[in-house]
Amino acid sequence: MNRREGEGCPRRNADAVQDRDASANPSSPVIAAFKVFQQELDTKHDKYERLVKISRDVTIESKRTIFLLHRVTSVPNAEDILNEADVKLDAVRQKIGQIAEELRGEDIFQFHRAFTAGIQEYVEAVSFLHYIRHRSLISLEEINARLVFMRTEKVEPKGSAEALQPGGQVLTFQVTPSDYLLGVADLTGELMRMCISSVGNGDIDTPFQLSQFLRQIHDGFSYIGNTGPYEVSKKLHTLRQSLGKVEDACYALRVRGSEIPKHMLADVFSSRTTLLDPEEGVV
Repeated sequence: MNRREGEGCPRRNADAVQDRDASANPSSPVIAAFKVFQQELDTKHDKYERLVKISRDVTIESKRTIFLLHRVTSVPNAEDILNEADVKLDAVRQKIGQIAEELRGEDIFQFHRAFTAGIQEYVEAVSFLHYIRHRSLISLEEINARLVFMRTEKVEPKGSAEALQPGGQVLTFQVTPSDYLLGVADLTGELMRMCISSVGNGDIDTPFQLSQFLRQIHDGFSYIGNTGPYEVSKKLHTLRQSLGKVEDACYALRVRGSEIPKHMLADVFSSRTTLLDPEEGVV
């Protein structure tokens, strides 16, 4: 037993010497390889953090745009609000252009979690504006068509070290179908709030339009079922709640609309008692 232990000691000592020599030798191929790995991981981490910061800015500006759009139900000239929202969304698109620049030459799905929240909020804002203007749902192709950016770069021509001429490069950002679906699912909550504001201002036509539109969105999400992303299944429960509130309000307006004063119409929403089973959120 002692002899076997003694036979193993020289081998362990030799391995320890080799490890010590490798750690002490900066020109070791192992050390050189791990230094390359370290640089790659640091670069990826720094890019990820920059994308998180840009996505946070996109989320904040998109939310401000949504808050602005909710004022269309209480102002006499809604076009001014819509034009201001267009300006804000243009600034948001410039932020998304920065994301596209960071992702140039990269695999988008390696960094998708860093900016998916901001993109979903942008989809929600731009689809909300599109609905107010056109009373329809914006398509994924229409969203992506506006996410094309031109980046100018200074190119040094051959044979000249002084003169610089501008060069252009086209960058595109493609919203993924899952981000689009999740943004549209969040849109239903904003439409329900818009319905409340409209009723509070005495507008009894908008709730019926929104009810029909939300029902169409709900039917579309029902077709997806279990084949869609898991996050969509979770948000489907909230979508059903929003649709139920709007439908109950429309029912009360149709049956008792003539009995309720206009300044009290918004109370029909607050009396809504949600009877949906919480398990319905998972399809």
